[in-house]
Amino acid sequence: MSIILDHVSHAYETGTAMQVKALDDISIVIPDGQFIGLIGHTGSGKSTLVQHLNGLLAPTSGSIYYDGRDIHDDDYPKKELRSKVGLVFQYPEHQLFEVDVFKDVCFGPKNLGLPSKEIELRAYEALKLVGIEDDYFYQSPFDLSGGQKRRVAIAGVLAMKPQVLILDEPTAGLDPKGRDEILDQIASLKEKTGITVILVSHSMEDVAEYVERLIVMNRGRVLYDDTPTAVFAHYAELEKIGLAAPQVTYVMDGLTKAGFAVRTDVTTISEARDGILRAMQDTTG
Repeated sequence: MSIILDHVSHAYETGTAMQVKALDDISIVIPDGQFIGLIGHTGSGKSTLVQHLNGLLAPTSGSIYYDGRDIHDDDYPKKELRSKVGLVFQYPEHQLFEVDVFKDVCFGPKNLGLPSKEIELRAYEALKLVGIEDDYFYQSPFDLSGGQKRRVAIAGVLAMKPQVLILDEPTAGLDPKGRDEILDQIASLKEKTGITVILVSHSMEDVAEYVERLIVMNRGRVLYDDTPTAVFAHYAELEKIGLAAPQVTYVMDGLTKAGFAVRTDVTTISEARDGILRAMQDTTG
């Protein structure tokens, strides 16, 4: 059930002196099962774009289709759309409000009108998928650590059994260990369920490590849409708009300039390690 954006534009404060165009003629297709990264500097249109995908915002012009239907048709079931296209906001506190973790995760499926046993089963499965132990089920979500809050917020969306999971900066403010744990669980979840994942991030290392397709936003438009390797090959252009390639890309470029025969199109530490080892083997015979 792909999502299609057809010449979508969006402006805030329309008809006033404060009008700002946040999206400018966006046309992209998001097919089933992809792991997509979405990057761009602050104000590039990333958050505005993802809020269009489940109908939280409506385009000023253009159309958005889910499973072949325009989601802004008068008779389109928006409630059903938001159960299928789940959005986890950057700040988990915006999605947590119940007295304990388990009730919080039950909230989404409860709104779908499901039987009580099905609601509780979905909540339990979702909490287990994100690595929340039983001991935390009946604690206040606001007593949890930042990483645990994010996991509970993700579980609340997963309990709806979405076909598309959108994560807006899910690792913001976490230490490296917490960031890796969250992203590893998201990657594992995608492998287990086959859902589409859209990861909005400021971390070039994160998107290079996990996603298969990378969309770069700049001034409300799509600047690049390709594999991470292909996109980060344009690191000089990315720097001009306030972005960069992963640090390891610069390291490999520096080694090449120093005379070492290593690949410069690597984007992850594992690729760099393999490339350096091959270069050393070639040198030593």
